[in-house]
Amino acid sequence: MADIRIGIVGDYDPARETHTATDAALQHAAAALGMTVAAEWIPTDELRTETSVLQLKYYHAVFLGPGAPYQSEDGAIAAVRFARELGWPFFGT
Repeated sequence: MADIRIGIVGDYDPARETHTATDAALQHAAAALGMTVAAEWIPTDELRTETSVLQLKYYHAVFLGPGAPYQSEDGAIAAVRFARELGWPFFGT
């Protein structure tokens, strides 16, 4: 199991350089700290309800990944609201 689990909220597209660079940067940072990271992309359309956004509790931090416009702006906003209201570690681009 990884030392750190990060949920990246965004609509992953391997053809987008910013998406592959995000994954590489997280791996590089973890290696520099002598840790392991499991970064998982969560499609924005999976976070549109109050219940579905609770899956973010599984992660140590939430990262709103690059790539707007998102498939679901409501899902992206729900992730931000989750982090703000619960004081969850959050980073947005």
